[in-house]
Amino acid sequence: MATILIAEDDRRVRDSLDRALQLEGYEVVTANDGARALELHRDRRPDLLLLDVSMPNVDGLTVCRTVRSTGDDTPILMLTARHEIDDRVAGLDAGADDYLVKPFALEELLARVRARLRTVDVDDGSLTLGDVVMDLEGRRVDRGGRHLDLSRTEFDLLEVLLLNAGVVLGRDVLYERVWGGELDVDSKTLDVYVGYLRKKLEAGGGSRLIHTVRGMGYVAREGER
Repeated sequence: MATILIAEDDRRVRDSLDRALQLEGYEVVTANDGARALELHRDRRPDLLLLDVSMPNVDGLTVCRTVRSTGDDTPILMLTARHEIDDRVAGLDAGADDYLVKPFALEELLARVRARLRTVDVDDGSLTLGDVVMDLEGRRVDRGGRHLDLSRTEFDLLEVLLLNAGVVLGRDVLYERVWGGELDVDSKTLDVYVGYLRKKLEAGGGSRLIHTVRGMGYVAREGER
């Protein structure tokens, strides 16, 4: 059973998340500020952290930076009421793996939690989706035993999508993760690289793995031919 640490100063939000995650079968520990969150992280070693950005005393960004400064790679999902791209970038720069802007749908939160807790074979550093195997250390991708010759950007984009398999990622998230936020969200660069990846992944009649969710972004999941 995975343990999730929730650090949220709004009691109603904290209690709601606590109940929802316990109903999903997770063990949950809660904190109402960043200082307590750091104590619980040290004592309980949770499998995932849900951190509110704006908390009294020690905020979520500070908690995130403190955890990462020790070399700890526990998945961190930031919760924020801020909508500005700079605020979201700050969370990612602090070491967070993902973020959700309040108010959010519970179903999306649960999907992102599942994605972050999805087992990655740390021993050989690989990710899999269907018959696609991604060797993170060797930066090699094979599908059905066939090697795919990917550029650096194609590899980085596929890695982000596979790490979040089943979760719809917005264009802004993908631009931040793959291009460091250097490109405008309205740029067509993302669509071009998705096209490149689809062509290579689907060569020889392979089923579509990267799907477009109109008005939202892209998601990696097994699908029809």
